[in-house]
Amino acid sequence: MGTSVAQEKINKQPYEVRRRHMVLSEEQAREYGTFKDSLRAPIHRWFKYPAGYSYQLIETKIRQYGLNEKCWILDPFVGCGTTSVVAKAQGVNSIGIEAHPFVFQVAQTKVCWEYDLEALERSINETVLEATEVIQNGGAKAVDLSHLPKLVRKCYSPENLARLVIIRDTISQCVSDERIRRFLNLALTDTLRTAAKAATGWPYIAPTEMHQRTIEKDGLEEFHKQAWRMYKDLRAVLSQKKAKVDCILIEGDARESHPEIRDGTIDLAITSPPYLNNYDYADRTRLETYFFGMMSSWGEITRGIRDKLMVAATTQIRRSEYDEDHLVTDDICRASPTVYAELADKVKALTEVRLQKGGRKSYDIMVGVYFDDMLKVLKQVYRALKKDSDFVLVLGDSAPYGVHIPTEEYLGQLALGIGFSFYMVEVLRERGRKWANNPQRHKVPLKESILTLIK
Repeated sequence: MGTSVAQEKINKQPYEVRRRHMVLSEEQAREYGTFKDSLRAPIHRWFKYPAGYSYQLIETKIRQYGLNEKCWILDPFVGCGTTSVVAKAQGVNSIGIEAHPFVFQVAQTKVCWEYDLEALERSINETVLEATEVIQNGGAKAVDLSHLPKLVRKCYSPENLARLVIIRDTISQCVSDERIRRFLNLALTDTLRTAAKAATGWPYIAPTEMHQRTIEKDGLEEFHKQAWRMYKDLRAVLSQKKAKVDCILIEGDARESHPEIRDGTIDLAITSPPYLNNYDYADRTRLETYFFGMMSSWGEITRGIRDKLMVAATTQIRRSEYDEDHLVTDDICRASPTVYAELADKVKALTEVRLQKGGRKSYDIMVGVYFDDMLKVLKQVYRALKKDSDFVLVLGDSAPYGVHIPTEEYLGQLALGIGFSFYMVEVLRERGRKWANNPQRHKVPLKESILTLIK
């Protein structure tokens, strides 16, 4: 069932149903799949996560669906908490699932607003004063930096890195309240990128001399500024009275069931799942996880993060573990024989073309496993949704090695096969134009879309 048929069905519905699917204006759509507006918004800007999406999209959907304190939103890929933060601010109950342990901690901190503000203010001041005293007394020279991974040491001058370590250790040793400790650690997390001499803009960290900044910002000064910025954000959010609601975060896998999510209880599911674009979410937080001692090597990142995430990058794949003759599963065939046949052909094409490429990236396995993983997620969300409720996904298509994968259409067809009544696709923007002059890049035009699945 295609988009036009779905729209015809929507047009026949009562206004209260139709308004949920009103087409977005061009201005609204342009940035809804990006994190740009969140970089300027209170709470959302506490962690600059390029894999996030627009908080204004969540606000719009809450209005369109008429959600209130009696309703529940589910985000199966909650990331750094955009959906949960908006739901809490708007007075709507929410459940978010996140498998990346570091990003989950970020989300936990962003949705925790229940502080003794006087105690938080004291902790900010005391942490800065204690760290300043240690630095002024020559403590920075005594900091042993040799235990930190090379990547971290390359991003800072020894003096500035020592200041950051002193702040980290001061928080750990002097702040007893766990919530305040998480708050201050998140302020330090933001500081890691703003105070670096290396180019640390997302998604890549470039600690080479040619990418270094001309001025390295003082780590203690930047931490102090960020902690107060976050404190002011909290006061601003708390001044806006909203209904008290539940905000549940689950560190876990969206492909699996969770007891916190009961069948037929969710009014709206909304998310931006991993795109099929070889984006390594584990690698993108390497600076932070290394600095805080959560990880110390590629292998630890693989075991501690990559292996917990659904497959969307070739770095997650150990080729010997897969049967190359059955990369598209029987579950996909049962849900949609048409999608199964098309995927099988495209995976076969990728298996052949990869042998002609220098990197020989396992895009064939990545594509096959991605749709099997997403089918599992679709089943879990379908189970959780109330009848006549929707699952809204912001996602993009892809073209690994130039083989086009219409992700939104395949997921829509698979959704129909497991019980969703129909789907519609709304294009937000074109993607990939900045790579147009790269001779190594494919020429397939790509887009970002909103896929709405209706139960």
